Amino acid sequence: MSTEPLAIDSDPKAYLALHALLDEPAADAGLSARERQIRATTRDVVAREVVPRAAGLDANHEFAHDSVQALAAEGLGGLIFPEHLGGTADTNVAYAVAMEEIAAGCAATSLVFMTQMHAAYPILLAGTDEQQRRYIPGLLDGTRYGALGITEPNAGSDVSSLTTTATPTDDGWSLSGQKTFITTGDRADVIICFASVDRSRGRKGITAFIVEGGWDGVDRGQPFTKMGMHGSTTAELFFDQVAVPRENLLGATGGGWSVVMSSVVKSRISAAAQGVGLARSAYARALAALTRLHGARLPDELTFALADLRGRILQGRLLLHATARQVDEDPHITPGQIGVMKQVCTDLGFRAAVDAVRLLGPHGDLTVLGVERCLRDAKVTQIYDGTNEIQRLLVGREITRAMGGLA
Repeated sequence: MSTEPLAIDSDPKAYLALHALLDEPAADAGLSARERQIRATTRDVVAREVVPRAAGLDANHEFAHDSVQALAAEGLGGLIFPEHLGGTADTNVAYAVAMEEIAAGCAATSLVFMTQMHAAYPILLAGTDEQQRRYIPGLLDGTRYGALGITEPNAGSDVSSLTTTATPTDDGWSLSGQKTFITTGDRADVIICFASVDRSRGRKGITAFIVEGGWDGVDRGQPFTKMGMHGSTTAELFFDQVAVPRENLLGATGGGWSVVMSSVVKSRISAAAQGVGLARSAYARALAALTRLHGARLPDELTFALADLRGRILQGRLLLHATARQVDEDPHITPGQIGVMKQVCTDLGFRAAVDAVRLLGPHGDLTVLGVERCLRDAKVTQIYDGTNEIQRLLVGREITRAMGGLA
């Protein structure tokens, strides 16, 4: 096989043509005209501005600034936000299909992109009008980077065990503690930090604050060296008696837990869309490489395997769209319902990448084909935004409660 890069990496027309072949009418039938337009717009800018940079970002561990700025310039940064804050007031389904397209082109870019939304959404959810006007537009248009400060060295999925503390002062709060594995933490201008105002109260003491990255007492560690997502940075954050003004309290004192739980609905849509996008990217790259190797007539065993993979990707995409639509229509969607989507779709992304590498045989680990990058990038989606083990636990608890109601 030629060791030249695939045409889809450097030729936007080739990229668009291949991915158009992979569109499924069964999934498209559930999309509105506007949602299909969002997909087309996103795919076009991804083909032109994101895909050609993706391999370089991965190889050189360069932050995906230019790619994210290109997406923001197309007005894609505020899909689920109101127009008066710089958004376009679109559906969660529109956001999901856009995220899928970005992840298919460059998963690391999609991680930076979605973190902007993850930082802005709690402000939309719980912020005052002044907080929203002050912070959200810059996150949507890419002039400011955001981060979500939840995870700590000894508090990951169990948010109620946070040790970062916020102590009342005459002017507001004094914030001290440490966060880890914070996406874009090394350069964030706006940090949504969750801290406890009273650790004896458990989750009832968790409170959210808007912290500006340039404030005294905010420090950052060097970005971690990671297996994948090289175009996105992940770092520690340190807060040493950071003076947080009273007006930067986000929501009510002790109301941080509800902000977290409401926010993860959006973040888990993001992760699920990444899973579907990565699965599709692995499939498309494997198909292009196998066609280069064998010609248009593939051996039957490869055709059968690709057919199976296509079906699994369609199933994941339908689940992603259906759950996102449920979020649009039903504010009472349960953690288990969100968990099924997140776990299934991110498992799909990883397993599809494993299968694509296997189908390529000795060529599967060639970086020039980009399939091994899908595999490395996909693994972390099973871990962040609530590990898939946690998702299974949430789903299992709902099943148990439902059966208890029948007893």
